[in-house]
Amino acid sequence: MTRPTKSGGARRKRHNDQKKRLIALGMDEAVVALMNPKDVRTKLKHPAKVTKELAAKDA
Repeated sequence: MTRPTKSGGARRKRHNDQKKRLIALGMDEAVVALMNPKDVRTKLKHPAKVTKELAAKDA
């Protein structure tokens, strides 16, 4: 048997959900829209760093 292939719809839903998580952390929606999926995943690995960066940027 072979493993099932990932579907495009599931991948798109996963990327959109991850982008929504970054927006919920406080990132600007326009900035998140320009990010590629790899950068989004990298940011989500350390959400505390993201909030810290945003707090430092606002201050």
